[in-house]
Amino acid sequence: MKTFVLSILLLSWAVVPGVAQQWEFGGMGGAGFLSGVPVNASFGAATAGFQTGPAVGAFFGQNMYPHFSGELRYGFMQSNLRLSSGGSEASFTGRAHVLHYDFVWHTNRTGSRVQFFVAAGGGLKVFDGTGREAAYQPLSQFGYFTKTRVTKPMASVGAGLRYLITPKLSLRTEFRDYITAFPTELIAPAPNTKYGSILHTFVPMVGISYLF
Repeated sequence: MKTFVLSILLLSWAVVPGVAQQWEFGGMGGAGFLSGVPVNASFGAATAGFQTGPAVGAFFGQNMYPHFSGELRYGFMQSNLRLSSGGSEASFTGRAHVLHYDFVWHTNRTGSRVQFFVAAGGGLKVFDGTGREAAYQPLSQFGYFTKTRVTKPMASVGAGLRYLITPKLSLRTEFRDYITAFPTELIAPAPNTKYGSILHTFVPMVGISYLF
């Protein structure tokens, strides 16, 4: 992970000679909605995943070209683990961190009052189970919650709108999808069960940024 962080820091600071630079720093808040994955077994079916929770983050961006920029981003999400089947649900406290670098294309030139943008990139998502493990857990026939930390490679895609309030201050709203493999180390499948493999985290956010 340290090598990855160093690589994206170097990438975010890369300067092309002769190209004017504009920098942007901001913070955002919103919520994380996780899709969950199906759990199939001969004795029944369930869903494994994470509960909806608050999300906050910060980013540091470099506007390198008239329609192109890059952003280094960090996010924190409260993501409690859950298993559900029929009318029953089991939960376990948890959280997640994301660190990624995105390439951003925006419709209007840097400095325009309104910019629609799309973003794509990659990084890491760190899942933490923070609850207390117990000998008995509801729905344990489908899986077990574990108090552990799991790091997964992550793809990031998103779109949004930036509106300049002043030449130095902007309002942003955006929607992100963080895509990872499902962390079966955190919610461990019970014997004779089969879990889905891909987890989507949908994160709508709003925030303020400063340009310098």
